[in-house]
Formats: sequence, structure tokens, C-alpha cells
Amino acid sequence: MDLLARIKSGEARVGIIGLGYVGLPLAVEFARAGLHVIGYDVDQSKVDMLMAGNSYIPDVPSEELAAVVKDGTFRSTTDQRELANVDVIDICVPTPLRKTRDPDLSYVVKAIEATAAVLRKGQLVILESTTYPGTTEEVAQPELEKGGLKVGRDFFLAFSPERVDPGNKTYTTKNIPKVVGGIDEMSTELAAALYGRIVGKVIKVGNTRVAEMVKLLENTFRAVNIGLVN
Repeated sequence: MDLLARIKSGEARVGIIGLGYVGLPLAVEFARAGLHVIGYDVDQSKVDMLMAGNSYIPDVPSEELAAVVKDGTFRSTTDQRELANVDVIDICVPTPLRKTRDPDLSYVVKAIEATAAVLRKGQLVILESTTYPGTTEEVAQPELEKGGLKVGRDFFLAFSPERVDPGNKTYTTKNIPKVVGGIDEMSTELAAALYGRIVGKVIKVGNTRVAEMVKLLENTFRAVNIGLVN
């Protein structure tokens, strides 16, 4: 069965790298939709809390987390080798600003390196971390192709910016429209099909750079409005 069919049938296995305010709500929503999810994080204390059914993210009630842990649709680990067993790897790590006000991509690079170490044919890799237009093509793609696999032929690659508003009770992961742009058309289709299982509206754009720019413009718009109100 090919990846698109696995996604549409609900048989696809999803790996989430980074279990913070973006990754954990996403992981739980996928698990609640019936997909089997492996959450990967380098922090053992976080993994232990999650496996005990205790959430440290306000937007994820512990009872919802405990339910998907109990039924086996979600588990977390610090062993990156387990990502070799999933069909989709979704990267949700932070991109803080350096003192020079440019983005610190060290977390993204480490996550991409971890993905490259286990990458196999047929997988879909999605980057959600906020970053500058061109990151997916210029940083992620070359690193993922170092092992000889090629995007569009052997694996698929897309960007879908996180649009989480922590603490918002009205707009959550499920009802905030998801923007998706792939390196190629099939990458876009696969990512859109995946998010379509948990999000009410998915917006497909022409490529990864457009998807990356959407997030940049959204953040700029928000910053200007906050500054104006202040």
C-alpha cells in the first residue's frame, strides 16, 4: 500500500520530533484520530511524564493525553531510531532568535540530522518550525539527500507552518486552517491528506517557500498590530 493510501485509510504511522506547545497538541490530535503516533524528544523527564499520562502543556488536558497513551495510539521516546518505523516525520522544534535577532536554526538542524539518520524510502518529512523562506530547500533537503535518497523519487518533503495560539480556547489545533507547501506536487498532496485527518481546513500553496513566507507575514502582521495597540 502506498503512503497516500495509508494516510487516507488511517494506517499511517506518524513521528513527531519535539513535544512542546506545537508538537504535543499535534501528536495528541493525530492519536485521537486513530493514527499511531511516536513522539520523540531529547528530554527524558518529558517522556516519562507523558507516558504516565501527565501533560505539561496547558492546551493538552491530561485526561486526553492519558486516554491515547492507554489505548496505545500515542507513546513517547528518546530513542531516535524508532523514527525509522514511521511513515511521516513531523518536525516541531523551536527556532528562537539569537542576540543578533536572526533565527537560531540549531534545533532544526539537529532534528533534520536525526531524521536523515533514519530516513528510508517512502517516508514523508514535514517541517513546521517557524523559519525564513528557503529553509526547507536550502537546509533540510540537502541534509536529507546526503544518504543518496532523492526528494520526489524516494521520499517526500513539505513545509507546514505551526499556527498554534497557546491558551486560546476558541481557536485550537483542530480549527485553525493549515497551510501546506511541498517540494513537489506529491509532497503537497501527502501533507495535505495527513493534516486533513485532524484539521477542518487545509490550504495548499505552490511550494515550500510560499508556505514559509505565509508564516513570516503572519508573524509580521501580528507584531505590527501588537506594537500599534501598545
